Amino acid sequence: MNFRYLPMTEEDRQAMLAVLGISSVDQLFDEIPEQVRFRARLSLPEAMDEISLTRHMSRLAGNNTPLTQAVSFLGAGAYEHYIPSVVNHVISRSEFYTAYTPYQPEISQGELQAIFEFQTMICELTGMEVANSSMYDGPTALAEAAGVAAAVTRKKEILISRTVHPESRTILATQAKGLGLDIKEIPEKGGVTDWDALNAALSSNTAAVVVQSPNFFGNLENLERASDLAHRQKALFIVSINPISLGLLKPPGEYGADMVVGDAQPMGIPLQFGGPHCGFFAVTRQLMRKVPGRIVGQTVDEDGERGFVLTLQAREQHIRREKATSNICSNQALNALAAAVWMTALGKQGLQELARLNLDKAGYAYQRLSQVPGVEPLFNQPYFNEFALKLPKSVGAINRGLLQRGIIGGYDLGRDYPEHEGAMLLAVTEMRTKEEIDGLAGALEGLV
Repeated sequence: MNFRYLPMTEEDRQAMLAVLGISSVDQLFDEIPEQVRFRARLSLPEAMDEISLTRHMSRLAGNNTPLTQAVSFLGAGAYEHYIPSVVNHVISRSEFYTAYTPYQPEISQGELQAIFEFQTMICELTGMEVANSSMYDGPTALAEAAGVAAAVTRKKEILISRTVHPESRTILATQAKGLGLDIKEIPEKGGVTDWDALNAALSSNTAAVVVQSPNFFGNLENLERASDLAHRQKALFIVSINPISLGLLKPPGEYGADMVVGDAQPMGIPLQFGGPHCGFFAVTRQLMRKVPGRIVGQTVDEDGERGFVLTLQAREQHIRREKATSNICSNQALNALAAAVWMTALGKQGLQELARLNLDKAGYAYQRLSQVPGVEPLFNQPYFNEFALKLPKSVGAINRGLLQRGIIGGYDLGRDYPEHEGAMLLAVTEMRTKEEIDGLAGALEGLV
């Protein structure tokens, strides 16, 4: 076995204690009062040697059902898409794989240029003017956008549609406590935002309106109407988007969006058990000085040669956190690079073809599965590559039955929407074949 971990020997321990001038590790904690020390035994498993630990972890990993062994129709924010081999080839290069924050531009031109290209392509995709070098993921990008809106408008009320991803709404609610924001959820009606409820909730105190399209149910929202309602009350309009859908749909920037956020996971980033992924954050030029995180800019050196540097970043985000515009001053550079390589490999035509495949395959699945006795569509709305079905039996029971047949079923909407108990959210990407969709239909017929 190739041992990659070398434990500290007793000789190492004694040498370090001698340098510190102490006789035991316990002396490092002399400043901690005796009455607050924990003296009981921690409820932890016994330590294992490396061979036993490797076997144990391998057994745990064997309990997973990888996508190489099952056909997945599970989406709900993380999707199985084809990743061209060039993506892993590029991001596995040591100069990218091990790169850290590019504070010194003179030795970081490769990484800085890669991030600059990512920013540029995100702007072209979303129809916005400025994009940062990425965020941790889509939900944190959305929460940061709400913070920016509050800072710019000097208002505290955020209206967010209940059709926005439940995890994004939870992250926003958590971050809002520290920022003192008042979060109000707008109900859904027929699988999309209740526009009458939004109109009634808007006031002069509203800092931003947040809408997701395609929304959590996969349905397309009326972004033009949302934009008009928000701007009528001088509130900012924030849109969360699935980037793949922009191969077919009009970009949010053309609807007057002030900020566009989302998760770049569909663009060349594996599912990876839900992370790490990569969020994108794009704004209008008027808001660029309030953007959290980093922006890479293009300039020239003293010889007139093109170069790249970090720009428009508040130093407070590093050393004076209480005055920072955001507490996020890092980014997902490696995953952003993967997304940039993916977008470059596909190009404009490739992205359009990919989006069309997702739309067409989801359309076939919608029609085929709706023919299963006892199964019916939950909503009657235009959708992209996800849709919800009402089932006659428990979603959990059906998913267990599907898994026994080598199929990973959809998301149980009853977990987040009690009013939709018994409904399943299914995702159909370009990875699914007609035979696999028909196989799902046949399995459902046997289970329901």
